[in-house]
Amino acid sequence: MWSHGSFYWNELITRDAEKAKAFYKSSIGWSFDAMPMENSTYWVAKMADTPVGGIFTMSGAEFGGVPEQWLPYLAVDDVDARLKAAKAAGAKVLREPFGVPGVGRIAIIQDPGGAAIGWMTPVPGQ
Repeated sequence: MWSHGSFYWNELITRDAEKAKAFYKSSIGWSFDAMPMENSTYWVAKMADTPVGGIFTMSGAEFGGVPEQWLPYLAVDDVDARLKAAKAAGAKVLREPFGVPGVGRIAIIQDPGGAAIGWMTPVPGQ
């Protein structure tokens, strides 16, 4: 069960998912399940049968100059309402809210200090 304001998910954004998967498999022992996306594959990292994070491959001009990094996600009760509050408090929206079937509704923001973070409202029961 998730609670509003708690860290919920971590995602590695990389240009080479295969290299990242090989590293985490050999050094940590993770396995990976493919989750098809519109133009790529999202990799769900697992320890035994428990999902522990994800790997997203950056491609396209919108990722020019974006370094490879881990991106944490906070669970929020209503991503759309919280995004309005975040903008009023000085956040910059990096990606407007979007839905991921079976996962939840997500937005990516940059806080006033410049740190990027994802906010998501998980689907009920997740």
